[in-house]
Amino acid sequence: MPRIFILTAIAALSMGMRLEAAKTPVLPRLSGPWWTIAADPDLGALTNPKQQPVDFGIWQAADGTWQLWSCIRGTKEPGKTRLFHRWEGATLTDSNWEPKGIALHADPALGETEGGLQAPFVMRHDGKFWMFYGDWANICLATSPDGKTFNRYRNPNGKPQLNFAGPPDQDRNRRDPMVLRVGQKWHCYYTAHPANKGADYARTSDDLLNWGSERVVAAGGKSGDGPYSAECPFVVEPQPGEFYLFRTQKYGQNAQTMVYHSRDPLDFGINNDAEHYLTTLPVAAPEIFKHDGQWFIAALLPSLKGIQITRLEWLPVR
Repeated sequence: MPRIFILTAIAALSMGMRLEAAKTPVLPRLSGPWWTIAADPDLGALTNPKQQPVDFGIWQAADGTWQLWSCIRGTKEPGKTRLFHRWEGATLTDSNWEPKGIALHADPALGETEGGLQAPFVMRHDGKFWMFYGDWANICLATSPDGKTFNRYRNPNGKPQLNFAGPPDQDRNRRDPMVLRVGQKWHCYYTAHPANKGADYARTSDDLLNWGSERVVAAGGKSGDGPYSAECPFVVEPQPGEFYLFRTQKYGQNAQTMVYHSRDPLDFGINNDAEHYLTTLPVAAPEIFKHDGQWFIAALLPSLKGIQITRLEWLPVR
């Protein structure tokens, strides 16, 4: 057999093996100790001993500092008892970031539910920072030039709600948005529980302002279908074309987030664990991000009195 044919065959086999390996899902694994970046904040007259820092956003501001905004629930804020508090850290690996005070209250004059702010998510694009958040019924938007001071977006009606088609039904409690760019489209993932049936949803956009129709991207399976079975959806793409959905079911000492895999960012399985479910992590409301070549995961403390970070690894499925 000619030598050149053998070498070509070996090269083709090697390339095929690499391509096959690239198509194999990987498992997220917590790596190393946790460090606490935020504790239960002092809200002044609005402080309640039973309050809890819950769903949050974490990002690096224009000046290089790290920012954390969390929804604090169970406060003395009127209405739904929720508001946003913020912290700042000099470096990502610092513990006990500096509390910076209350960052945002809901504004009923702008159509937001009183005390109903939920789950801020921030990303940087086109020279500014974009904060997506819930107002108990809608997904809203605020922007910032520096990643610290945010101003509400104004839609054609002068309000911060994005143009998600469909009624702003408070019984659905549309919330927990996060945004990921896939190709030329932005994907906004969020949760809701119409008729007390929890599911994860997505819409797509070309410009972050005008969004298409809603579709269910994950529901049922091991995670269940109760109203809180699809909390805090967070999608990442650690390998090109390989998408992972983190979907929380339980907060506190028995925290539980199930992870699903797909090659279609709009389908993580509807009662289809066999093709999509990967693993379960003992965390709640995670945010996953990469910095300086290292993956990190931030999550709630088991006590629900703060927020913590650790490193994340992606390992081959065995």
